[in-house]
Amino acid sequence: MKIDGFKQFISLLDRENELIRISVPVASELEITELADRQMKSPNGGKALLVERPTVNGKPSRFPVLINAFGSWNRMAIALGTPSINDLIQEIASLTNTPVVANLRDLNKIVTALFNLRHIQPRVVPTGPCKEVIHKFDPPVPRMEPWPPAPTFNELTQSSNHWPTILDLPILKCWPLDGGRFITLPCVITKHPETGQRNVGMYRMQVFDPTTTGMHWHPHKTGAKHFNLFKQRNLKMPVAVFLGGDPVYTFVAAAPFPDGIDELQIAGFLRKRAVELVKCETVDLEVPADADIVLEGFVDPNEPLREEGPFGDHTGFYSVPELYPVFHITAVTYRKDAVYPATVVGIPPMEDWFFGATAARLFLPMIKLLLPEVVDIALPSEGVFHNFLFVSIKKQFPMHAYKVMYALWGLGQMCLTKYIVVVDEDVNVHDTREVLFWIGANTDPARDCIITRGPADVLDHATTTPGVGSKLGIDATKKLLGEGITRPWPPVVRMSPEIKIRIDQLLRDLGLK
Repeated sequence: MKIDGFKQFISLLDRENELIRISVPVASELEITELADRQMKSPNGGKALLVERPTVNGKPSRFPVLINAFGSWNRMAIALGTPSINDLIQEIASLTNTPVVANLRDLNKIVTALFNLRHIQPRVVPTGPCKEVIHKFDPPVPRMEPWPPAPTFNELTQSSNHWPTILDLPILKCWPLDGGRFITLPCVITKHPETGQRNVGMYRMQVFDPTTTGMHWHPHKTGAKHFNLFKQRNLKMPVAVFLGGDPVYTFVAAAPFPDGIDELQIAGFLRKRAVELVKCETVDLEVPADADIVLEGFVDPNEPLREEGPFGDHTGFYSVPELYPVFHITAVTYRKDAVYPATVVGIPPMEDWFFGATAARLFLPMIKLLLPEVVDIALPSEGVFHNFLFVSIKKQFPMHAYKVMYALWGLGQMCLTKYIVVVDEDVNVHDTREVLFWIGANTDPARDCIITRGPADVLDHATTTPGVGSKLGIDATKKLLGEGITRPWPPVVRMSPEIKIRIDQLLRDLGLK
């Protein structure tokens, strides 16, 4: 089922009792963050919040704010149009388990699978809801001098006579020490300058003035790679940023798909229908026709970089100010009923964990293609994505856990993972307490740990050098001969299955749980 913009998404959340409407004015400076943070830290991720009357510097905004919309398993399932995430995992697994053709039935399975993928290619349509209101801006004068300190948002809104600009959006100042207001759920579209391969990424954007923001893409992100290619060619880089629309777009933009994957094709696969695109007004790019808000513009690689930050980040700490490219806005378009989507990040648990955990679960069938011994993986919320990865395996030979560690460190953004813990197949990796038990029970630190070096998350303040750090692998599996043990491995204390069944029946007979 396609969801036509955040208005329809809100209706679905309302129907499923997953939404709280806030009808009184709430400031986009810090107050919305505090409301959302309390929900995110509630059991099962709390509820989504629709702030119907947000204020910007004390003035009402025409755009309501939806926040924590993805912050539970149920809301993620609603956003992706599936009864449950497990159902979607099974659908992906069925594609990755396409049989070798041995008979007509096997061939029919392959043909059916390919036919079901016919809808994944996006298609361009003449217009769409995101074009209901269009405002264009004069092209900026190229800047060669270093950027001055960014004015405060209060100074900007008092001096601006433009309408509308991004200053009129209820963009959040999330945390007290943030360097400004940040767009936190932007879907950023760029294209490879030679191949035209599209990428949709999610990079936070600090507001500098009515028509410029920062573009916070890290070196390993595809947007940054495209930027470097444009810089080599001395060309301005067209960029389009959209907010809202079908919530599946937000998920695919946030998910760490490999380079060369068109996220809008993935959105088409998840929706079982092609994503409809419209051409931008001022740049040679296309955006989803049903987006709520669109910002068009460019990044000039010849301009000086500009200081961005600090920002209260997903690590639970403020990221320090750094230099990043500047995004110049040449047009703003939006729906008349547009909703401004936002999130906040910080000390877990937070909404963003459900993005990462869902992506990890959906990628599991593909990981199993490369590593058939893998049973399950988990990214515990305490690890803020890059710190911890738990993986269970069907162990088959000595040092098997180390083979899996190195393979996972070689897969995409898993190269940033600081700690990998490998356990046996019967361990529930989604239960951190259980994993901790097996780390304590099955390891001798000198024998079962390995330290190596590699890329690190640039937001990790603990590394000696930004972007480069050490990694620890822990083998918490049962040890085999050949792995340094000199005595029998003891059995685990467990009750026999037949006794469990007898006691279950006894409790039922007594009317007890």
